[in-house]
Amino acid sequence: MQLTRPPAPHLRPFVRLLWASAPDGAPAERPGAREHVLPTGGMHLVFRLSGPPLKLFGNADDAQGHTHGYAIVGGARSAFYMRDVSVATRSVGAQLEPGAARALLGAPEDALAGRHTALDALWGAQQTDAALDRVHAAGELEQQLSVFEALLIQRIVASLCAGLHGLHPAIASTLGTLARENPSIAGLVMQSGYSHRRFIALFRGAIGLSPKEYARVMRFDRALALAADPARSWVDIALTAGYSDQAHLSREFAALAGMSPQAWRRTGAESPRHVPAAVAAGQIRSRR
Repeated sequence: MQLTRPPAPHLRPFVRLLWASAPDGAPAERPGAREHVLPTGGMHLVFRLSGPPLKLFGNADDAQGHTHGYAIVGGARSAFYMRDVSVATRSVGAQLEPGAARALLGAPEDALAGRHTALDALWGAQQTDAALDRVHAAGELEQQLSVFEALLIQRIVASLCAGLHGLHPAIASTLGTLARENPSIAGLVMQSGYSHRRFIALFRGAIGLSPKEYARVMRFDRALALAADPARSWVDIALTAGYSDQAHLSREFAALAGMSPQAWRRTGAESPRHVPAAVAAGQIRSRR
């Protein structure tokens, strides 16, 4: 069961999408199952409401992994990460807009980028536990999502009352351009009116990635959207998305997705950014 919806108006400058998911019936176990989670250029906040805590793996040969708890912030990334999906879980979450971290979480994006952070390190254990308890107590999945949303609204209202604001205007004006095309970073700096160093610092503090890294992920995002059409050739996808040629796209796929474009398409994944991972031989031996 999967629910997705836009947030309430109060949250829209800070939250792009709210979602909730739960297994249908008793969750089936798939020992050793993992997936590659591909980058979006943004952050997310997740409450796991059933099953084990989030476990991530450093690479395909990592048999132990590392757990991150039940309330987790996923920072902006410029490449995939690998997570355990051996047990389906009940969860609610939010995809955050650029610049939302300070208002919602109390930390800038660049302090959280490239990793997962337990929410209690940001909100404190008492507030995090209370928030999880409130969401758990709501019962039905849709109601749990509504309670989760209300918690985020409370955080935003408190931050706005304290004088915190959203995305810096100089950064906000560049994001649409970076999403659509491959602009010159020097040109964006010049348009901003800031020095190169100041612009990069503002961008990284608001997004968590440098402008060059963010542009790279946005170009990859365009390629994934085009690749949703299975009849479209990889050459056409590469050139339309802004790559120099198909070989360039293949190199970027390997770096950002951890697999080739053809391997990505062969997985037949329901979500283009949640892709089943191959099981390494060392991982198989560790389970015997």
